[in-house]
Amino acid sequence: MRIILLLLGLLLGQTVVAADALPEDSVYQLRDNFTDQDGREFVLASRRGTPQLVAMFYTSCRYVCPLIIDSAKAVNHELGPDERAALRMLLISMDPVRDTPAVLRATADQRKLDSQRWTLAQTGKDSVRRVAALLGVRYRELNDGEFNHTSALVLLDADGRVLARTEQLGSKPDPAFMDQVHAALAKPGAKTMPDLSTKN
Repeated sequence: MRIILLLLGLLLGQTVVAADALPEDSVYQLRDNFTDQDGREFVLASRRGTPQLVAMFYTSCRYVCPLIIDSAKAVNHELGPDERAALRMLLISMDPVRDTPAVLRATADQRKLDSQRWTLAQTGKDSVRRVAALLGVRYRELNDGEFNHTSALVLLDADGRVLARTEQLGSKPDPAFMDQVHAALAKPGAKTMPDLSTKN
């Protein structure tokens, strides 16, 4: 009887693992640790369950990176209340040395980004390279500490697969990209979260 129970336990365990297994092309396969603007550590897979808008940036960037944030906010403003409550934003720094959690928190406060929906995160330099490759973001650190980099918004589905991307930045979101965002948020099963602010 003990052997039968053990076998049943193993079979049930395998079923759970299979049900929870990430797709092979999921960005969430990356197991590196990230730290958010409040000093909390997480892995990307912990964000599974709802679509994500992801971009890479660095806080000391004066021109393009603020525009990346503005562009993400513009996408947000195009959404209805229910859609807005179901979409999460993730901004990953490519400059982990300078972009400490305290610096990320200051940027979030300055840009009035709702922490329940916007996560600003940093990770190690090796992890930056890995996540950039998965997102199709090219970057190069310059001698003066600045970065040349791809400026893109990337839409992930609830399982972390890349659905769409756009390098069209500005106050008017890329229409084709917005169609993909609406479609992703219309799929059943996306988790919704309280929308504490419709301004951001």
